[in-house]
Amino acid sequence: MATDRALAVATVWTFLTVAAVVGARTDGNASRAGWIALLVGIVAARLGYVLENLSAFMVEPWTVIAIWQGGFSPWVGVGAAALTLLLRLGRSRAAGLMLGTLAALSLTHAAVSAAVAPKPRPLPTGIALASLAGEPVALDAMRGHGFVLNLWATWCPPCRREMPMVMDVAATASLPVLLVNQGEPAGRVKAFLSLHDMSGDSVLLDATQKAAAATGARAYPTTIFVDADGQIVRVRAGEISRAALTAGIRELERN
Repeated sequence: MATDRALAVATVWTFLTVAAVVGARTDGNASRAGWIALLVGIVAARLGYVLENLSAFMVEPWTVIAIWQGGFSPWVGVGAAALTLLLRLGRSRAAGLMLGTLAALSLTHAAVSAAVAPKPRPLPTGIALASLAGEPVALDAMRGHGFVLNLWATWCPPCRREMPMVMDVAATASLPVLLVNQGEPAGRVKAFLSLHDMSGDSVLLDATQKAAAATGARAYPTTIFVDADGQIVRVRAGEISRAALTAGIRELERN
């Protein structure tokens, strides 16, 4: 389990445990209120994220329910959960204990998340790729502006699922979004693109998987966000949503 998800599970478990204890010792409604506040908070956090990235979700409305791809606004959820506790428990001792627990856990979660988050690191130099036509492409030449690398392979099911969306974003993005195939010959990649009626405009080849080795990618797809200074500022392992991709691009634009 990824560190961020393990931390979220631990936080939720602690909150519900405290709710059960408070319910047993003060107000029997506290445990139920804790569960309701949790559910309301999760839904509110998701809706907050959807509103923050509304343009992406309007293109693919069904992805609003694709919570396995991630995407929550934590503080929106915390606020909604706090309001729910107040409405359910009123000005009671149980409400004070639950709100205090919610605040403490939220601040602890934020602090630990910041502490364990990967720090920006330089993209190694000397990564040479190739276009589908066989022309060399040096990533070093792209320094000075941000760009995105999406590492993929034709045999990878999640890669194939996200490719049409990634290509769609790449076609209109203000920064280069490069789909870098890992370890496959040009003929196989071209045949795959032709079979699925996909453009090769943003596709590059990395026959020796130098990009994966240099960035530490262990699985495909992996999406890597590189800022104008050549620093890797964010890495997303696994299938990425349109909202997460466009949000990462906006972050690069601001930097």
